[in-house]
Amino acid sequence: MTKRFLPYLSVALLVIACNGFGGPKKPSNLISKKTMANILMDARLIGSATHINKQKMQEHGIKLDSYVFEKYGIDSLQFALSNAYYAYHIEDYEEIYNIMTDSLEKLKEVLNEQKLKEEKEQEKREKDSINALKVKDSLGVTIKKDSLTEDVLKKKIKEDAGVLINPVSDKNHQFQK
Repeated sequence: MTKRFLPYLSVALLVIACNGFGGPKKPSNLISKKTMANILMDARLIGSATHINKQKMQEHGIKLDSYVFEKYGIDSLQFALSNAYYAYHIEDYEEIYNIMTDSLEKLKEVLNEQKLKEEKEQEKREKDSINALKVKDSLGVTIKKDSLTEDVLKKKIKEDAGVLINPVSDKNHQFQK
């Protein structure tokens, strides 16, 4: 019986002992929840960048390890202290996490809408370019304009240059009065 009771007692004493510390003190320069959510969101976006995108950012002089800190005017110690404080106060950290995930979802929606809009514009451009290739001949018949038919049309125009009516035959017909 004591063998079963001893592990439960150990866990209970550990919880009570750890709970007595009260967690980290609130830093004097605590980062606000909204700013903390933005910092975590930017860090996640940078972390999810592919190797090629990271190289492009570095080529443009962006230091990935300090970019977020410089953007928000904080240092790594201030972030670490604020993160430790919010991590201990789980309700606050959960609120920060929810703000961050909501912002990322909205960003995803906006990017998906932008992608759909660009795809529709591309589709419209392709239809317009296809329609531009269609040409009507002298009888009003639509012919598809491509490099072959364009060459044939140019050749036909050169042959007909200066002639109003093509004769049906080479014979000269005399009209009687």
